[in-house]
Amino acid sequence: MSAFASDNYAGVHPDVLAAIGAADALGHVVAYGADPVTARAVERVREHLGADAHVFFVWGGTAANILCLESLAPLAHQAIICAESAHIYVDEGGAPERLLSRKLLPVATPDGKLTPALAATRAIRFGDEHAVQPAVISITQSTELGTRYSPEEIRALADFAHDHGMLLHLDGARIMNAAAAQGISLRAATRDLGIDALSLGATKNGALGAEAVVLWEDRFAEGFAWRRKSAMQLASKHRYVAAQVDALLTDGLWERNASHSNAMARRLADAVRDIPGIKVTQDVQSNAVFALLPETVREALYADDFVFYVWDEHTGEVRWMCSWDTTEADVDAFAAAVDRHSAAS
Repeated sequence: MSAFASDNYAGVHPDVLAAIGAADALGHVVAYGADPVTARAVERVREHLGADAHVFFVWGGTAANILCLESLAPLAHQAIICAESAHIYVDEGGAPERLLSRKLLPVATPDGKLTPALAATRAIRFGDEHAVQPAVISITQSTELGTRYSPEEIRALADFAHDHGMLLHLDGARIMNAAAAQGISLRAATRDLGIDALSLGATKNGALGAEAVVLWEDRFAEGFAWRRKSAMQLASKHRYVAAQVDALLTDGLWERNASHSNAMARRLADAVRDIPGIKVTQDVQSNAVFALLPETVREALYADDFVFYVWDEHTGEVRWMCSWDTTEADVDAFAAAVDRHSAAS
């Protein structure tokens, strides 16, 4: 199988596996995060995101998002503004509504990105007891369409949110890809832009299964330890989760992995862009390529054991994801197959 379906398909980076092994070699240590590996990982995150960061490791990205949103919108009548393509709206199985009982207010966007003007269409009826109250704007960086916000765009959204008494959450499942593509630090891509809560993704960039909730203000972190526990996200053998994030944030591994997957996506887009019948639909700004291609070509690629998803069932648009371990040979073989089957269709 040659997988361009998701960066979740990729294996674990050897340095991350080594960090897990090193954590295991300690033998018996205190459970539930009261161990030296977790303490070191928390300090590592703070090195990147600020000494005032409250850091909580969890297993999965959906949990990180829900816990962030609950911290920012603790009341049942509060609501979250998000893009119509947002992972929290499309791909989390209704978890925000089920587990938080918070209404999501989706906004249609052409490229997966919210703007203050778009958010303003949902930031209404403040003080009206008959309507849910917009409390949080949630954005994804890089977006579900592979596009990315500029620092200026995120700052504008943060200012808009704060000016209207709201807060800004960043779903950073691929924040490392976005920061690497822009050549900026993780802090410059998040905290310095006015983000109030960050879901710091690691799994898609070479980890086994590790994410982090990062909150900077004490008021949002208050009670979070119990919130995480009741959400079934407090790992007993916590050191193995923390070690993964520590490894990615050490010696620039996060940036090398993300830069590589971004480069492979650009290579793929460049290779298929001029093939007749193929249309790259989104600007390639991270590690994702979105394209339209004939159904006959898609089925022929599946028959060749290339794996990828149809993103939009109505238009037939597909998504091709590259990973930290995608090789140039992988990309070239896939592009050659696209070319071959397109010529035959």
